[in-house]
Amino acid sequence: MDRLPKCQANYSALTPLTFLKRASMVYANRTSIIYGHVNFTWQQTYDRCRRLASSLKSLNIVKNNVVSVLAPNIPATYEMHFAVPMAGAVLNTINTRLDANTIATILKHSEAKIFFVDYQYVPLAREALRLLVAEFGKPDDHSKEISMPLVIVIDDLNSPTGVRLGELEYEQLIYQGNPGYLPEEIEDEWDPIALNYTSGTTSSPKGVVYSHRGAYLSTLSLILGWEMGSEPVYLWSLPMFHCNGWTFTWGIAARGGTNVCIRNTTAQEMYTNIALHKVTHMCCAPIVFTILLDAKPHERRKLTAPVEILTGGAPPPAALLEKIEGLGFHVVHAYGLTEATGPALVCEWQARWNKLSLNDQANLKARQGISVLTLEDVDVKDLETMESVPRDGKSMGEIVLRGSSIMKGYLKDEMATAKAFHKGWFVTGDVGVIHPDGYLEIKDRSKDVIISGGENISSVEVESVLYKHPCVVEASVVAMPHTKWGETPCAFVTLKKNLKGNLEVNEADIIQHCRKNLPAFMVPKKVEFMEELPKTSTGKVQKFQLRALAKTFPDVSEKDYNRSTQKSEQVNWVRGGYNNREPQQEQILALSRM
Repeated sequence: MDRLPKCQANYSALTPLTFLKRASMVYANRTSIIYGHVNFTWQQTYDRCRRLASSLKSLNIVKNNVVSVLAPNIPATYEMHFAVPMAGAVLNTINTRLDANTIATILKHSEAKIFFVDYQYVPLAREALRLLVAEFGKPDDHSKEISMPLVIVIDDLNSPTGVRLGELEYEQLIYQGNPGYLPEEIEDEWDPIALNYTSGTTSSPKGVVYSHRGAYLSTLSLILGWEMGSEPVYLWSLPMFHCNGWTFTWGIAARGGTNVCIRNTTAQEMYTNIALHKVTHMCCAPIVFTILLDAKPHERRKLTAPVEILTGGAPPPAALLEKIEGLGFHVVHAYGLTEATGPALVCEWQARWNKLSLNDQANLKARQGISVLTLEDVDVKDLETMESVPRDGKSMGEIVLRGSSIMKGYLKDEMATAKAFHKGWFVTGDVGVIHPDGYLEIKDRSKDVIISGGENISSVEVESVLYKHPCVVEASVVAMPHTKWGETPCAFVTLKKNLKGNLEVNEADIIQHCRKNLPAFMVPKKVEFMEELPKTSTGKVQKFQLRALAKTFPDVSEKDYNRSTQKSEQVNWVRGGYNNREPQQEQILALSRM
């Protein structure tokens, strides 16, 4: 048997690009994409992707070059998931909620050769490019001179705007592309296919690299784990920049489904598209449940058939699961992270649980679950001894993973990669338990990560901004319960003594300072002033005390939050320098977090 070699007939590199080619042949005339009044078939999508890949090659894109995109869930973002790797390049979908400085950091670190920008984000991209030149453009002892990416604007297919930031436009590239282009052959399945940056968990984003093999196997695992049948109608309520849409960008092609693209995750847009196109599947963070539940009567549409929802990003409260399923949605809970190519665990349902009460079912469904098929193993361990904790639902340890869906590593960061891969396991940074039936449940988060509306927020990063305020002496940030976002940052600060005149400060001033220096979803909803922060004998802030205190605070509604900041909108500090916000940074908070 050892003498039987691999050859072209019995071996090929695993890559999700094969899903699109197959879809173009098997489901040629089936609708692939719906976006407003725009419709494409799978044959058309395949042709458009090949044309785009051809144009990328003509722009001197070579193997492993990074192509970045800043855009919402539109056809162009979907097509680039195939077209960019077809040209041998690596796709970098950028979180549209980030600020200009973070985007500039990503463009610099990734050395992006091309930067696709949706017309809606041209002002944000322009500021990021300005910062790239002004703050990062000069070489130093640790980096070479920055080369600016070629900028290509994506106009709206439904109503072209003519907005320009660069010399080229997306549809122009497709029109000029070679319809007979043959995609780059993937010779090594370990080659990179995508680069996704973490945000909020560290002060500096880390570039997570996915392989063709990992993306392919993760896609198959989620299709099987979610029991997704053929011809699904999938609503893009989950951002495609989140782990490449949890790999469903490739997965819908594998099932010959229909992608229903929407620009904004509003209640009206979701309900309208669900009813109009008979949506069968969607993914989202639990915050979307609240949006659907809080819809006004004129925004709602009655569901004529159950809609399958795969949720993750934050543990959904059992009460919230009961409410959303009462509307006709069927929820499956998943858990994952960027480094695991999206969902790594799925709370696989067992038929015997159907006999339980709705409340008991919701409590079971709120658990993180068992591993997807891609993973070789998942466990909860004591990281010092690497011993597994007892499966009693009480003993806590670190959640660790291993398998083909785990990232290749962090780009340009060997130290962080080595730290993440600990003794043959990927360390998630989450603390959890294993129940007697083998299902995992998160109990706490290490490194004080706050998950708000599905977004990870680093308390250290928020604290660093608070410390920049001229009146703040000490700052500590913890999670505070929030009825809409699940949890949100709560800041505890101590101020300089004997403040006088223009430097007198209040909660609205601190929040306004944060709004000037942080993405909207990271801004604290509550600021509590203290004489002194609780500390250990060694001077370390005792955050567990602050968390307990934060849980006693009344919930702050968006209305109250916005009202509390209006008075300080025009504040200009005598020192510290306040400038008026750029218009593109002033977005509705709820939409900026979707």
